[in-house]
Amino acid sequence: MSTDDAGMSNPCGKKAPAGYSSAIETHELTRKFGEFTAVDSISLHVTAGRIFGLIGPNGAGKTTTIKMLTTLLEPSSGTAKIAGFDVRSSSKEVRKRIGYVPQMLSADGGLTAYENLMLSAKLYGMKRSDRKARLEEALNFMNLRESSNKLVKTYSGGMIRRLELAQAMLHMPAVLFLDEPTIGLDPVARRVVWERLMAMKEEYGMTILITTHDMEEADRLCDEIALMHRGKITISGTPADLKTSVGTDVNLDDVFVHYSGGIIEEGGNYRDVRKTRRTANRLA
Repeated sequence: MSTDDAGMSNPCGKKAPAGYSSAIETHELTRKFGEFTAVDSISLHVTAGRIFGLIGPNGAGKTTTIKMLTTLLEPSSGTAKIAGFDVRSSSKEVRKRIGYVPQMLSADGGLTAYENLMLSAKLYGMKRSDRKARLEEALNFMNLRESSNKLVKTYSGGMIRRLELAQAMLHMPAVLFLDEPTIGLDPVARRVVWERLMAMKEEYGMTILITTHDMEEADRLCDEIALMHRGKITISGTPADLKTSVGTDVNLDDVFVHYSGGIIEEGGNYRDVRKTRRTANRLA
């Protein structure tokens, strides 16, 4: 169901500029911090309506890439377009069309789920007349309706992540960016989040870009994957293609180690989730 069905404005449906052919497109995108090159001339093409994964060891440049694509960090050189709009010259248009869930905890534990969503709706500038219906739809879609009036600090890790996804999709973005979407979650909660992400792609046609260290997650969710190492794209393709490039009877763990020479590093309540994500962000 689109937001048009609910009588609401849908940024995904706004007219794209001439030449728009992909949801995410970068050309020689680069970010330097002094003499250090965090992202080194990467070129990506992500087709609309697909889930795209960025994998790689800590420090590879994944989070820096997402920050540039979401207009939080200006590129040093190169270009990037989201839904046909340039991240530098049309940053306002880009922001209307994206959702972003960072590694760090973004839900307020002192508020209920409904209050968190209402705050997000106001920040997105949604019309007052549209808010209630859209919030109810988001809560139902994420299976949070029965707990919507409970404080988020009482939620499990999986419930918190589903709430954060609900916040990010309220305005029906064309592209959703997720930095380590299931970090710190137990296997059951992780699979519930996977189901919600697949449903967002199938039911809403949303393009989703994720970073992850979970190779099972990348294999299950992603239509295409790019492996980053030392700021560069080492290889990209479908999970099947990447595995074939390494050999027979291999998995994505083997692909990761083969192309990066690295080791893959990898839930509980509100406090546990906050601690885990803070640690992960510091290490990255």
